Amino acid sequence: MIYKFHQAKKSGAKSRTLWGTGSPRREWLHVDDAAEACLVLLEKFSEPAPINIGVGEDLTIKELAELVRSAIGFEGEINWDTSQPDGTPRKLLDISRIRALGWKPGIDLKRGIHEVYRWFRLSQLTNGMQLPRAPG
Repeated sequence: MIYKFHQAKKSGAKSRTLWGTGSPRREWLHVDDAAEACLVLLEKFSEPAPINIGVGEDLTIKELAELVRSAIGFEGEINWDTSQPDGTPRKLLDISRIRALGWKPGIDLKRGIHEVYRWFRLSQLTNGMQLPRAPG
C-alpha cells in the first residue's frame, strides 16, 4: 500500500485501486517490536509450546488503507476491486502468554506507518543503491 499510494501521489492520480472489499481484519506488528519480543522470549521463556507475538488488536484493511493514505498525503479516492479475493476474514492472535511475561508492543500502528514511509522515501532517493537501514 505504501508503494501504491506513493506512486499515485507522485503521478497526481485521482484514485488508487486496492484488491478485495477492505473488510478483512488484520493485526499489525512493527518489526522492532517483534525483535524486542524475541529477546524477551529468549530471556524468559523456555517452554516447548509455541507462543504468539502480536498486538492483540486488529483493524480492517480499509482502516489500514486510510491510515497509509493519510501518512503519505495521497488525497485521491480509494477504489476497491471486489472481483479480487479478500482472503481470510480475520487473523488475530491470542497474546495472553507473552503479555504474562511482561512484554507489550511499544510502537503504535500510526507511528509505525510513518516510520516505514520515511524509510521508504529514503530508499527511493538511493535510486537502486544500497538501501538505508530500516527505522529503529
